[in-house]
Amino acid sequence: MARVSGKTDKDQQLKLLGQAIRDRREVVEISQEALADAAHMDRAHMGKIERGERNLTLLNLLKIASALQCRASEIMASAGL
Repeated sequence: MARVSGKTDKDQQLKLLGQAIRDRREVVEISQEALADAAHMDRAHMGKIERGERNLTLLNLLKIASALQCRASEIMASAGL
């Protein structure tokens, strides 16, 4: 069955995950650039992740969580996923 619209539940899940990452980043009071650097990622890519425009890999989620000094499961739970 074809999708009727261009948006899917996956798109919403990526937005929720990105928002959870942004929220945690703001709690620990670091910039997006500092987070990207600590996670060994490009800042522009990090911005796309936070906006829910990129589907990140498990390894990248683990790097982000480590840089945010938390567990990946905490980020997922915060996103409601």
